Amino acid sequence: MTPLRAAPEIALTNLTVAYDGHPAVHHLSGAFASGSLTAIVGPNGAGKSTLLSALCGQLKGIEGSIRFGDAARIDLAYLPQQSAIDREFPVRVLDVVVLGAWKQIGSFLPASRQVRQRATDMLAAVGLVGFERRFIGELSVGQLQRVLFARLLMQDAPVILLDEPFNALDTRTVEDLLQVVLDWHHHSRTVIAVLHDLDMVRRYFPQTLLLAREAIAWGASETVLTSDNLTRARATAEYWDDRAPWCVRAPEQGGRF
Repeated sequence: MTPLRAAPEIALTNLTVAYDGHPAVHHLSGAFASGSLTAIVGPNGAGKSTLLSALCGQLKGIEGSIRFGDAARIDLAYLPQQSAIDREFPVRVLDVVVLGAWKQIGSFLPASRQVRQRATDMLAAVGLVGFERRFIGELSVGQLQRVLFARLLMQDAPVILLDEPFNALDTRTVEDLLQVVLDWHHHSRTVIAVLHDLDMVRRYFPQTLLLAREAIAWGASETVLTSDNLTRARATAEYWDDRAPWCVRAPEQGGRF
């Protein structure tokens, strides 16, 4: 792994983000520290994927702000859920990985021999030696996820966003790709992952944001993932109403009404 480009703190201030016209994340304030490894967990529909989309710039906040240190944007790598990938598109594995270097080579220039060799090395790093010329439609779910992780390695970004990276994968693939995540953390990259496996979070992720459209708790995983907090998150989900009017934070009370 190449030497680190310093990852900035990612600060959220009173962030509200809408999805399909409905506020999906409400008045979220806090920070992902530089080099931190954070899991985002919560009930279905809690706004976890919406938050990642806002962090990578695909969705704009309706209120509040996202700051990357002293900048409004930063170089980052984003892995969406596999359902967002068109596996019918006739593209070969090596070309998918090469796309991770598009900022260096440009959108229309051919990849150099050095870039293609580096892409081959990244495939080897995720256990896919000899897969370069296969089409992505020929791959299993686990093999495709390895390819997408190889593309992330090519991007070599200081901030990495992962949306359910281990969903529906076999145990061996989960173990291998989890090691990639831990290596990123070891090299002081900031990694933020939407996850459902709370045992994995407790064991490997030092920081957790428990989200139920608003922050239930955010901090050290052992203090966030308590039975009381998890119960509160589930109870909050039972009262969601997408037809409800916009919420307003009352400054003098610090609450919502």
